[in-house]
Amino acid sequence: MQNENLRLYFVTGNKSKFNEVSKIFQTQKVKFTLQQLNLETIEIQADNINDVALFKLNSVKDKINSSFFIEDSGFFVDKPLKGFPGVYSSYVFKSIGDEGILRLIDDFEGSRAHFSAVIALYFKPLDKILIFEGEVRGKVSDKIKGKGGFGFDPIFIPDLIPNKTFSELSPQEKNEISHRGQAIRKLISFLKRNF
Repeated sequence: MQNENLRLYFVTGNKSKFNEVSKIFQTQKVKFTLQQLNLETIEIQADNINDVALFKLNSVKDKINSSFFIEDSGFFVDKPLKGFPGVYSSYVFKSIGDEGILRLIDDFEGSRAHFSAVIALYFKPLDKILIFEGEVRGKVSDKIKGKGGFGFDPIFIPDLIPNKTFSELSPQEKNEISHRGQAIRKLISFLKRNF
């Protein structure tokens, strides 16, 4: 098998996301070399992140002659915001940020939230598209806390480590429990089974 087949591109312009995923890859014995590919994808407004991820993948499929994946994720404030910002997380973060979300909530103790991640993989050796998902549940912090992570990490407190926000966790701690970490480990399991 040619080496090109063992190269796996992560199509993202987000260096923080790539670094997070790269760290997980480094701890696993995967025969694929992971590389970042900053390629403009087309993002649609849809009701769920699976549709967004698949559309983004298909928008660049003809431009990449190798296996690659894209990742899409969302921050969902289930209570009291009925899942907002969800699929609009990136836009909402750029518009109002963490502070804007905090202003929309009055009962932090009773809040419920989750992060969801979807990885859409185009696996060239099988000419197949596969989906891997991850989810982590928790609540919204009443204030911005921590210096690590990105996006809504400073206001999300995971149920599994209920005394810290995602931003207060070390990269290793976050990767152990995060939505993206779960989805990436499922992707890695698939790669190991097939190579």
